[in-house]
Amino acid sequence: MDYLFGQLNKIEELLRNKFILLLLDYDGTLVPIAETPRKAVIRKETKELLQKLSKGSYCKIAIISGRSLVDIKNAVGVRDIIYAGNHGLEIEGPKIKFESLLSPRLKSVVRNIAQDFPKKLSGIKGVLFEDKGLTLSIHYRLAEEKDLPVLKGIISEVTYPYTVRNKIRINSGKKVYEIRPPVNWDKGKVVLWLLGRVKFSAPERQIVPVYIGDDLTDEDAFRALKRKGITIFVGKPGHSVADYYLKDAREVTKFLNLILKQKGK
Repeated sequence: MDYLFGQLNKIEELLRNKFILLLLDYDGTLVPIAETPRKAVIRKETKELLQKLSKGSYCKIAIISGRSLVDIKNAVGVRDIIYAGNHGLEIEGPKIKFESLLSPRLKSVVRNIAQDFPKKLSGIKGVLFEDKGLTLSIHYRLAEEKDLPVLKGIISEVTYPYTVRNKIRINSGKKVYEIRPPVNWDKGKVVLWLLGRVKFSAPERQIVPVYIGDDLTDEDAFRALKRKGITIFVGKPGHSVADYYLKDAREVTKFLNLILKQKGK
């Protein structure tokens, strides 16, 4: 994995005379990871860059997040771009309104689990339970290390009747457990679906997808876009399958500014 700003000539050549499908995670990418989701506030400079890029004829933007659709739209606050919430289970944007066709039974499973967790987790200090409608998240960034075995035990106790029957799936991220329906839909499939829509609407354009993300869920998108575009991991380079890396959210903003300056000429 190469440091993106060490390969600027190559990146600029890849973007030259191309239409960019700019695909962005939110937490850890556009904003630094915060103690709680509510504290992860987008910087004014970054928001203004997204607004300017969204108005260019050379770019389409999609924010793809684990947050609920309503939450990610409110957090970013930029109009006329695509928002994909709950890892793409719900998508909304110009001429797009999509919700994964989950069966009523799977939805009721998530609702039943959502009722059980708050009381059981209330005794663990620093744990934040987040009900996102179609999925659930349990954040433990503020929890003490000694309480984590208890937390894992509670999660196992509540979810076992459903995991054993493949009614839900549990994924882990950066200090978070996510409980989702067991559907074959992830960020990788979302980006290919969006790329297909853009290609269909503008077959004459040369399109390059650019995906930037920082977490395990973003690896699905990196793999899906291998040899199809530019994939960028945010954080310390390690085991990601992305082509390039940026150090932090500030460098992501710097890269967005670079795109604006190059394409806005």
